[in-house]
Amino acid sequence: MKSLFLALLTLVPAAAFELPANSTQCLVGTADGWNSSTVTLRLYQKSAGTWKPVTESWQGRLGKNGLVWGKGIHPVPAGAATKKEGDNRSPAGVFSIGGAWGSAPAIRKNPALPYRQVTARDLWVEDPASPQYNRNVILPHDPATPWEKKQQMKQDDAAHALKLFIAHNAPPKVTPNAGSSIFFHIWRRDGAAATAGCTTMEKTKLQGLISQIDPAKHPLYVLLTKADYEKFRAAWKLP
Repeated sequence: MKSLFLALLTLVPAAAFELPANSTQCLVGTADGWNSSTVTLRLYQKSAGTWKPVTESWQGRLGKNGLVWGKGIHPVPAGAATKKEGDNRSPAGVFSIGGAWGSAPAIRKNPALPYRQVTARDLWVEDPASPQYNRNVILPHDPATPWEKKQQMKQDDAAHALKLFIAHNAPPKVTPNAGSSIFFHIWRRDGAAATAGCTTMEKTKLQGLISQIDPAKHPLYVLLTKADYEKFRAAWKLP
């Protein structure tokens, strides 16, 4: 009886989960399967309780090994594989969308969306042993040690000239080795190259997406396989 009770407890979160009621902006990404490195993206907004598309669909790239369940606001199915540092998979699930970083002094964006121009002193810590894992750290000096230089955010890299944070394994609840530095950024080789776990797209598409993201709408990114999207669509109240 006790084992049955515990089993029921593990089922409740998945059955009860749905997109937060205050989230009225959602980017949906669907992939053909768990090993696919391509994704179809579309932005939706909710009005009067109904999700409606506000853009046409466009194509993006995912991790070169496909996708795997990530650490966001969604429940993870029992026994499912989850994101690990260096697995070259994009985290699947439901994630808040955070601030933007880039090389330009200013970008076209909602005034409420945080933006930081990346400098040589900006780190994004991908070392699972660090207490600053998966955080932007701004040094008071130029990187000097091998560790600081390894954590330095990309410099003079066109693909990282503009990026938008995907809150996978994000502060304040960061799990060591569960994956870090997951962003939307500009794709490489005109989309011919997959990623190490980020979601990438053509530059103008990313600029357009960032310009529409409104923190007041509590924007979300839903990334799933097509089959899982249909499986969870009604229960999770997806667009």
